[in-house]
Amino acid sequence: MSKTSLWLIGGLFLATPANLLAQTTDPTLNADAPFVRNIRPDRPGRTITTNMVPLGQVQIDAGTNRFEPATTTGFGPNRTLSGATLRIGLPSHIELRLTQGYLHPTDKLAAASARVTGNDFEVPLPSASLPGGFMPLTVGAKFLASTVPNARSQVVLLGELTLRNGNASFPNKVLEPGARLLVSQQLGQRYGLEANLGFRQRGFRAADTKLGTYLGTLALNGPLGGNFGFFAETYTTWQRDSKLAPGATAGVYWRPLPNLRFDLNAGQGFTREAEGLSVGAGFSVRLPK
Repeated sequence: MSKTSLWLIGGLFLATPANLLAQTTDPTLNADAPFVRNIRPDRPGRTITTNMVPLGQVQIDAGTNRFEPATTTGFGPNRTLSGATLRIGLPSHIELRLTQGYLHPTDKLAAASARVTGNDFEVPLPSASLPGGFMPLTVGAKFLASTVPNARSQVVLLGELTLRNGNASFPNKVLEPGARLLVSQQLGQRYGLEANLGFRQRGFRAADTKLGTYLGTLALNGPLGGNFGFFAETYTTWQRDSKLAPGATAGVYWRPLPNLRFDLNAGQGFTREAEGLSVGAGFSVRLPK
């Protein structure tokens, strides 16, 4: 019986590479699958897809969300954030990305803090205006790490750099480098799993890495019927000396054309360190057809 088990295990190991080779040898075998052919935006959740804009095409992913910021952001209570990512297909399976956010200004002031005087009396400090306006621009690029485009399994590398521009109300602006490993697995012809593992830090010093933020995500998307579909993700962020800040995002989308998609979404953080309730809507379009 043990010999039979060894033969079965050996057969599985031999069959697995052959199966993967069959999936990745010919790039045209999977090119017409709906999961590959239809537009897959890098929004509205935290997950960025392995989907890359083809050479000679551009894609815009845009939307608006109303959300409860995490306390560490200093953005105050409920805020509205609009943003858009311009994605441009370049040669050698590279995608250039420009992401611009706009945090809608608010008349509310930051929570008043206090200082203790020599007589142990707390004296309120003047309240400060909350940041708002155009946020620092993020420039990035995707690089295909898989050997064959449009394969059922894909691996993509993403590098980003947030600049020091933007509205003056955003304090302590520094260059913020970041990187992610993007992995996807097509399920059948229409469903897909996407996963991200990333890291971002403020500044380029070695000491800045200790204060960097890690991100992990896992998302599922697929059809509901007709031109409607769903997406759902779970995510968490963390730092070396802080607790996990998990959350989830879910929503539905309508795709009237393969290169056009509209969505409605909602999200919720699960701890005090995470972002609170969020609701939003957006669209994605790729040109030319």
